[in-house]
Amino acid sequence: MKKSLARLDLNLLLTLQLLLQELSVTKTAKKLNVTPSTVSKSLSKLRDWFDDPLFVNTPQGLRPTPLASSMEASLSDWLLIGSEIVSRRGDEAPSGVRFNLGVESPLSLIMVDELTKRIHQTYPDSKIKFTNWDYDSLEAITRGEVDIGFTGRESHPRSKESLDLLPYYINFEVLFTDLPKVYLRKDHPALEQEWNLATFLRYPHINVIWEKSESWALDEILIELGLSRNVNLTMSSFEQALFVAEKAGHDMLTTAPKYCQSYCQQLHPDLVALPIPLEDQQLDKLMIPFTMIWHKRNNRNPKIKWLRETIKGLYCG
Repeated sequence: MKKSLARLDLNLLLTLQLLLQELSVTKTAKKLNVTPSTVSKSLSKLRDWFDDPLFVNTPQGLRPTPLASSMEASLSDWLLIGSEIVSRRGDEAPSGVRFNLGVESPLSLIMVDELTKRIHQTYPDSKIKFTNWDYDSLEAITRGEVDIGFTGRESHPRSKESLDLLPYYINFEVLFTDLPKVYLRKDHPALEQEWNLATFLRYPHINVIWEKSESWALDEILIELGLSRNVNLTMSSFEQALFVAEKAGHDMLTTAPKYCQSYCQQLHPDLVALPIPLEDQQLDKLMIPFTMIWHKRNNRNPKIKWLRETIKGLYCG
């Protein structure tokens, strides 16, 4: 027999959501400012309602049953929608809202100031967390640990980071495209020569690992031409590569997104940016579609919808 929602104390659903987050009766009680006994009684009522144990005890703490796990994302959405509805009854904005963003670095450093201001204007008591986009970020979006990702993908037809290869349950929107540049010191010897492919490949490169890969679309294009880069140094981020490229005492250069020019103007003024010396047809394969990524289950989530529109308004184009 189908149970009537009117018979359920909706406060129990808040307890259930916190139990799914904390996996501990004691920690949940602390969050709710009640005793562990109160939480245990609430859990007993939830078990009766759903006719399921919901959690089992393990040495590592509570482990949710498949039914409980299946409700986690829906409970999160329900609470957010509830906050939005309550906020419409007066002038007070919803409080305690959390925003978790996975953003490519150093793009995160460029966008953090203005985006944070916009979030706090609408959600004054919100908590914002920026994490660097990496190999595991898609999984974090799937698990609900990241609300929105903002990162570059690749256009090369053989790339493993193509938008076409995103999982079916991931939604995305391209906000702008970026053509990477070559970054080198103002006194680099390459600047005294004709800037062409031979000059570009004559000097050693600082490479950047991207999503656990040490090669990218540029390397695929060079292989097609029977060429390759001389990689003398590999770093884990664009910031590191740009930092080293600016230092004296070497003749290395690096490649990084075009948007890094504004980052360099502030932190690395002795770097200059040059185009990658390839034909237009080859450069088309290097285009990076910078993309906003979220899970399909969040299509109607009011917080995520607001965040998507805000990011789009700030950074599209």
